Amino acid sequence: MSHSWSRALMVSAVLFVLGLAAVSTVEATHTWGSYHWARTSNPFTLKLGDNVTTAWDSTLAQTSTDWSASTVLDTTIVPGNVGNPKRCTPTAGRVEVCDDRYGFNGWLGVASIWASGSHITQGTVKLNDSYFNTTSYNTPAWRNLVSCQEVGHTFGLAHQDENFSNSNLGTCMDYTNDPSTNQHPNQHDYDELGIIYSHTDSTTTISASTTSGNARSSAAAASCGDEHGIPPQAKPSDGDVFVCDLGNGQLRITHVFWIPPGLPGAR
Repeated sequence: MSHSWSRALMVSAVLFVLGLAAVSTVEATHTWGSYHWARTSNPFTLKLGDNVTTAWDSTLAQTSTDWSASTVLDTTIVPGNVGNPKRCTPTAGRVEVCDDRYGFNGWLGVASIWASGSHITQGTVKLNDSYFNTTSYNTPAWRNLVSCQEVGHTFGLAHQDENFSNSNLGTCMDYTNDPSTNQHPNQHDYDELGIIYSHTDSTTTISASTTSGNARSSAAAASCGDEHGIPPQAKPSDGDVFVCDLGNGQLRITHVFWIPPGLPGAR
């Protein structure tokens, strides 16, 4: 086992335990660690790179509209910059959103952020068409839930609740077996964003002009799991957050949207 991978497992375990504590009640905060985009003023605008097929266009538009209702951030959809959505390579200063057939691997979506200290520098969202092309998940409700939640993670949000058997909270940041009423953010999500971004920074990581470090990050991350940042043979019992130490204070943190237990394709 490589040093970077063993360290990643330790960090992932710590974050997972902290995450469980953070969502023990609805009233608790649901931040993803202390990660946030650096910016010098509010509200700020974050670009969402459109690397999705036409089947996802309306969903991505809805996700962008939903999160832009926040008082501290807006999102704008711009042409994607990844070239190959299968890889969904990150671009500094923005979030690239991709869909492709990523395989029958037990997950519907993956959100990854790259962080320097506590500042998010870039992000990606992958939506798994291997499942969304099947009748079980090819519905507006499932598409809205997964897209909304994974994009929400790239802002620094975690879940409000991680118990699948609990009643729906009416937010996409809630684990559920039934997405019908969990397709959009709720006020608690917007309030939490207000807390995360209540301060400003002396610098910004939004719309950075350089993409330096992406190649180095990709090479280092290769020792931390598959091309999606997930450990080989990982399953839901291993947790849903995986961290890769890229060196020099740089991390890649990946959140996996596992298929809920008991549903088609679940591990």
